Amino acid sequence: MEEQKYVTRLEKKGVKPTALRLLILRTMIEADAAVSLHDLSVRLETVDKSTIFRTLTLFLAHHVIHAIEDGSGSLKYEVCASECECTVDDMHTHFYCERCHQTFCFKHIHVPVVDLPEGFAVQSINYMVKGICAACSATKNKG
Repeated sequence: MEEQKYVTRLEKKGVKPTALRLLILRTMIEADAAVSLHDLSVRLETVDKSTIFRTLTLFLAHHVIHAIEDGSGSLKYEVCASECECTVDDMHTHFYCERCHQTFCFKHIHVPVVDLPEGFAVQSINYMVKGICAACSATKNKG
């Protein structure tokens, strides 16, 4: 059953699987790119924006999702892989399309290792590549 895998994912991360949390998680998983609070509020027009925000905050705290700063002015959110703990070792490359303004996660491309000076400790990495996505490139080449 499809719904059970969402329940299991939330329970595994220590989050009680309420109907709204499951709806928000399913909506994020079904999105083809990272989503902003605004994107979710448009997709879930019957759900209060503050409820979505509180759920995103809870999901972030329990490593269900990770936040991405793509330079667009609003945070984007992506569901973490089920085995991800959102440590630096789990960080991956993100791509921001300057034409359609979507942010994509390239989970198979890990961020480069940064050799910091002694005394510095990495807490997180935001590795963003900007350009034109495959769909926008194909549209441009057809016209």
